[in-house]
Amino acid sequence: MALPSINPTTTKAWKALQNHFESVKDLKMKDLFEKNEDRANNLSLNWEDFYVDFSKNRITEKTLSLLLDLAKEVKLKEAISAYFEGEVINKTEKRAVLHTALRGKKLDTVLVEGKNVMPEVFEVKAKIEKFSNQIINGELKGYTGKAFKTIVNIGIGGSDLGPAMVVDALQYYKNHLATHFVSNVDGDHVNEVLKKLDPETTLFVIVSKTFTTQETLSNATTIKNWFLKHTNNKDVAKHFVAVSTNIEKVKQFGIDENNVFPMWNWVGGRFSLWSAVGLTISLAVGYNNFNQLLEGANKMDIHFKNEAFETNIPVVLSMLTIWYNNFFNAESEAVIAYSQYLNQFATYLQQGIMESNGKSIDRNGKRVNYQTGTLIWGEPGTNSQHAFFQLIHQGTKLIPADFIGFAQSLHGNQDHQNKLIANYIAQTEALLNGKTKAEVLQELENSNLSQEEIQELLPYKVFKGNKPTNSIFIKKLTPESLGKLIALYEHKILVQGIIWNIYSYDQFGVELGKQLASNILGDIKTGSYKNHDNSTQNLLNFFKKFN
Repeated sequence: MALPSINPTTTKAWKALQNHFESVKDLKMKDLFEKNEDRANNLSLNWEDFYVDFSKNRITEKTLSLLLDLAKEVKLKEAISAYFEGEVINKTEKRAVLHTALRGKKLDTVLVEGKNVMPEVFEVKAKIEKFSNQIINGELKGYTGKAFKTIVNIGIGGSDLGPAMVVDALQYYKNHLATHFVSNVDGDHVNEVLKKLDPETTLFVIVSKTFTTQETLSNATTIKNWFLKHTNNKDVAKHFVAVSTNIEKVKQFGIDENNVFPMWNWVGGRFSLWSAVGLTISLAVGYNNFNQLLEGANKMDIHFKNEAFETNIPVVLSMLTIWYNNFFNAESEAVIAYSQYLNQFATYLQQGIMESNGKSIDRNGKRVNYQTGTLIWGEPGTNSQHAFFQLIHQGTKLIPADFIGFAQSLHGNQDHQNKLIANYIAQTEALLNGKTKAEVLQELENSNLSQEEIQELLPYKVFKGNKPTNSIFIKKLTPESLGKLIALYEHKILVQGIIWNIYSYDQFGVELGKQLASNILGDIKTGSYKNHDNSTQNLLNFFKKFN
């Protein structure tokens, strides 16, 4: 089936939301809490080891009901079914979107063009498990007979961001293997990594579906040339493996065909960490932990697929984004994880969300007349409190924020954990309540300031409050809970794309700059600059001046 193609602004629910917005846009959340002692219980969700509190939002229960009416009217339920059942919902690229199959159960049936893909998925998983165990246990060795000590992942985009984020997030569970990630075509990047490597004990994982990606192949070639300064071509096969579909190009590079881990065109790059693209994750934390990551994601998949919208975590959080983006005109969302382990999480989500839903053409081929996509940004708490929280608290912009926290620490330092969680909870309370002029006045009058100083300082210390937040509180950071968390945000992408009537799973916007870069590279190599605007011409001349 094709996805439904309904302009959301033409629905009854959208019109009802517009009318409702006019009546509630100036409501104070503090007042809503005072009127309803059960507000937090009514607007929160408990699921397994997750507690999701969305009561600190500028909504009433009617708001939520109308938002869910919109989801039903644009036929979200049917779209979710098409998503899980392997329908070609990536219509512009004629592909299914089945990263969910990668974490499915062995006895599941998932059809792509009439063929059940699950046996193939589990065949690759078995290959990942066997290879990971052989490297970790020292059974497979380098060209001098030494066991491997270091893994270098060479990829870009989804072939880098997902594995790098997960390996960072699961540092606590890491084994003895050191891991590095090379992504940027910046030669200084790859050379800084090479300085840290021993060719005798380093395994390189090249991740490129087509084995033609410029950045990845440039870095892989530079690394191979460095490696060959120490040994010869026959040893490349012992130190390089590939995740790719292009067997011929991989073999030409010198990689043993048995060390190629396949990918599928029904898995988009930014959703591929669950596939063989996650080989570096399996190597870094062991296959059992990698598999628990998959199992956690599968649990969130089942929740998303089967749960009623009213108690469906990805659906509820998605509709709140719609509320702020399309009715309050909030352009961005902050994602603040109170765990240093998740320091790359917002960066990872930037690709997933902004590459997916940064679209202006709807599923009917027409330009949209409403906002799509949101700007995603963030850093870990408490660091971010000392950086950009000033803007959220007292700036002129409305910035909804997700606060992610873990009740238990991994290393067990309770004093630190108490302080961390105190900050995690306090910030959402501060954003809710703010600080009134009367409260500030009382504080200042208790100080040793003069009345003149008090009146001068007073307006600067007032906090308006009424800033919306979601609290995603999780028992503990484990491979399983991380899998659930990542899958939650993946499913938000689908929901928002369906509501906005856009195709979330192509990324044509990535291509134009790459095409022009190829043209300009040709100009740089020949020294002949032509067919450029004055600005581009001047930039090329400046580059030529120093090279």
